[in-house]
Amino acid sequence: MKKNLRLLLLASGPGLLAPAGAALAQTAQPALGTTLDATTGTLPLSLRQAIDYAVQNKSTLQATRLAEQTAKAKVGEIRSAGLPQVNVTANVADNFKLQKSLVNFGALGGGASATTLTPQDIAAAQSGQTVNLGTVTLPSDPVPPQAFAFGLRWAGNTSASVSQLLFDGAYLIGLKAAKVYEELAQKQTQQAEIDVVEQVSKAYYSTLVARERLQLLSRNVQRLDTLLYQTSETYKAGFAEKLDVQRLQVQRNNLVVEQQKASRLTELSVALLKFQMGLPQQQAVQLSDSLSTALVDAGSLRRTLGAADFRTGGGVSGLGDVPTAPAPTTPDNADQRAQDQQTALSGARTGQLAGAINYNNRIEFSTLETQQALAGLDLANRRAGAYPRLLATAAYGFSGSGQKANDLFAFRGPDSRNGAGYPNQNWFGFGNVGLSLQIPVFDGFRRKYLVQQSRIQQQTIERGFETLRQSIDLQDAQSRTSLINALDVLENQKANLTLAEEVARVSRIKFQEGVGANLEVISAETGLREAQTNYYAALYDVLVAKVDRDKATGELFRKANK
Repeated sequence: MKKNLRLLLLASGPGLLAPAGAALAQTAQPALGTTLDATTGTLPLSLRQAIDYAVQNKSTLQATRLAEQTAKAKVGEIRSAGLPQVNVTANVADNFKLQKSLVNFGALGGGASATTLTPQDIAAAQSGQTVNLGTVTLPSDPVPPQAFAFGLRWAGNTSASVSQLLFDGAYLIGLKAAKVYEELAQKQTQQAEIDVVEQVSKAYYSTLVARERLQLLSRNVQRLDTLLYQTSETYKAGFAEKLDVQRLQVQRNNLVVEQQKASRLTELSVALLKFQMGLPQQQAVQLSDSLSTALVDAGSLRRTLGAADFRTGGGVSGLGDVPTAPAPTTPDNADQRAQDQQTALSGARTGQLAGAINYNNRIEFSTLETQQALAGLDLANRRAGAYPRLLATAAYGFSGSGQKANDLFAFRGPDSRNGAGYPNQNWFGFGNVGLSLQIPVFDGFRRKYLVQQSRIQQQTIERGFETLRQSIDLQDAQSRTSLINALDVLENQKANLTLAEEVARVSRIKFQEGVGANLEVISAETGLREAQTNYYAALYDVLVAKVDRDKATGELFRKANK
């Protein structure tokens, strides 16, 4: 039981951006618990439904839940040690060579005389009558010890025993550890669920962006087809050169190849999403969310982050000029430098915001607290090895013997007699009740060193808290900085995309009116596609950065359940 307890204690698109800028948000969807079953047709799939399906069906999560069930079963195993233990045993032995012992028969009579005992005396004594025994004179020469075999060749035994633990310090600590151990398994499952939510969210956003970019490329091909047709007609009319048509044809060929590559990448994104969900690859899906519904105003997000607009730098609202640095009013002492360093490490936030981190929102911190509690119970368990252990025991059974096997299994009781009138009972009952007290006295200092190991383990976990806090602070600062940078890049790429669209539109008009060159149109189209590619890359970076930010602050799983 102590071994089991020890094992338990050791187990731990361009029009998608709002005018003020945009960042990730999740649209209102059915509750996370909504059941989503794979079908033979096309499966409509929102982000909420994708997360729900993954949490229920991802194979890695199912394996984690099996480990949680194993933990519950292990707890039941520990608790069972405090229940009555009942055992039934039976055995038969063929003593084909009986062990002999030397017996001093001469000493049985006390020296010069011995007591006579006849069969009649034995029968009378067994019936409860008083028997007067006679004496005989022994030979003058003493009889040497003689070899004598006790028992018969065939022997059998059957018994039932019951024991009940009355006191065991390790068992009492195991009962306390049971609930903590189950809690640890549940938190490990929750950690796995958070990882799945992160993976599915990123795969879903990747598919949304790839799908939107593919649609944009399709519109670009249609627009270029129109321009190519118009240029061909102009060439046939003698108002354009064949070289102009060929340049546009090359441009179109390149764009079609890019469209085909984007189509394959979109299919790959869908395959990755299915994998992260645990959905069969042959199941067709249709994403029901869109990027336009996955975005909200970036201004509110910037205010939450305490970040200024990248275009003005004038505060979180983006108003006003860049402020000048005021003259220092405090001396540059060690305390101030330490505070400045902490502010810089926290992502240049104010002290109020920097102190607002709730470490308990992170499942890793909560899991480490549970591991610390288990380490304390492990230390107490090893100390409890010095306590006595008390059990109540009881047993009842029968034993028998015989010269032959069939004689053994005759099962003759106390009233059985042979032909000569002698009792020939061959099975006899026995029973006992008692207490068993086990007191450890000296184990060669083994328990002392086990306690030292547990103390060191506790100290190691305590050091881990500080490391984890620093890691959470760093992740918080990194995710905040990454999200702000992604928002700046997205707004910049949005502005560049608007300019590229205007340049391409004007270039096409000038070419159609005969006042612009074909090379200018091709250059503008190339610039537009580059701006579109950069815009969607920046858009995906914002979505991923928001997911990373939610995970760093411990809000990812809570928002997925909203």
